[in-house]
Amino acid sequence: MAKETVTDSLPTASFSETVSFLFKVMAPNIAKGVIIRRPGVMHVAERWALDKRSIKQVQAFNNKYGKGPLLFKTPFKPMALILDPDDATRVIEETPEPFATAESAKKSALAHFEPDVALISKGKAREERRRLNEDVLESGCPMHRFSDHFTQVAEQEVNALLKAVYHHNNKLDWPLFFDAWNRVVRRVVLGDAARDDYPLTQELIQLRKAANWGFMRPKRKRLRQKFHNRLAHYVDQSETNSLAAKVSHYAIGSQAKPVGQMPQWLFAFEPAGMATFRALALLCAHPAQAERAQREINLSPPPDNPFLQACVLEALRLWPTTPLILRETTERTCWSQGEMPTNTTLLIHAPYFHRDDRTLDIANRFAPDIWLNPEQLKHWPLLPFSGGPGICPGRNIVLLVTSAVLAALMNNHTFTLNPPDRLTEDEPMPALLSNFHLCFQVKQSDALSRQEG
Repeated sequence: MAKETVTDSLPTASFSETVSFLFKVMAPNIAKGVIIRRPGVMHVAERWALDKRSIKQVQAFNNKYGKGPLLFKTPFKPMALILDPDDATRVIEETPEPFATAESAKKSALAHFEPDVALISKGKAREERRRLNEDVLESGCPMHRFSDHFTQVAEQEVNALLKAVYHHNNKLDWPLFFDAWNRVVRRVVLGDAARDDYPLTQELIQLRKAANWGFMRPKRKRLRQKFHNRLAHYVDQSETNSLAAKVSHYAIGSQAKPVGQMPQWLFAFEPAGMATFRALALLCAHPAQAERAQREINLSPPPDNPFLQACVLEALRLWPTTPLILRETTERTCWSQGEMPTNTTLLIHAPYFHRDDRTLDIANRFAPDIWLNPEQLKHWPLLPFSGGPGICPGRNIVLLVTSAVLAALMNNHTFTLNPPDRLTEDEPMPALLSNFHLCFQVKQSDALSRQEG
């Protein structure tokens, strides 16, 4: 057994344990793509259950070292892995001081396309940028003032998508869905004029591919400026019922950097699309839950879809799109086992908490009801949108759009996974489900078929 050493009284991993941490926990997540996913690596990671190995490795650290946090002497900077649920809650709640969201690795990546975003800002600048995000996204309101329009956008684009599906052998795959999803996102964020602005999305994709490499890749400053100029153009147009219209009320040159916040909204909506596609797969694999969703769609006027929103949240619990939640200590901090130095990167491995089969009986099964009765697990860190003062300000608008898209898809249509055994309720949910490799067979309901006939 490796010998435990101590730094500032906190347990410190041995060299061999640090290697295991880097190769089993960090490497798979970095290889999959931190800023934009790599489909090929996602396929390999799912096939070889690399995420399950990551969870088991963190559990092994917890079994040996207890509460932790566990320090790692990496070649780059000190890192600490959070092992205890109370510590995870503390880190989330005590953001941004002394646990800053502006962690160094995160800054090096996001600076490729959004150097002024609130997430990697500090002090007064962060306060103003965070306030702008909360105002535009209306994070304090259960329903955005443009919710009816956003729901209509979702319905229109899903109807167009389903027409394309009929010409695609009634098959819905990720490329078809992703194109439609991006049209929804562009209209929500920038307005209807941006519906077919495919080049804007491609520019962001290229910038995010570079961002995957962080400090190891030179920044494409001209492309970034071109992309930001496009965004500024839509803000100038200020199309009604778009987020850009709300951004237009802010002075472009202010410290809030209004246009500089918009790339994050476009970027963050992609993982929401991944969660939507996975939620559809979960419903296909769980017929009773699919019937329940269908009843909600039939009875509840959009955008009131609490069960569908719970399904999206559950997809994010099972397969978190932000598996590594990073913070950086801004001062020395005290823990139950000792002190932690300043400028230490703190890492919360979301799958470890979301899938802890030692504690959660729902760890590896589809359990959307936990989101309808949040008191059940209020003391356990389930973090699909992070939490605390650093919670994703777009949480409510994301759940609105994702559930609206699901409702539009399932309205008068039935979906079957292709192949049907891709996901089944009789087996534990896999540690990873690649959205890129999901495919559905789509069938119109009998009533709709007769109506169109």
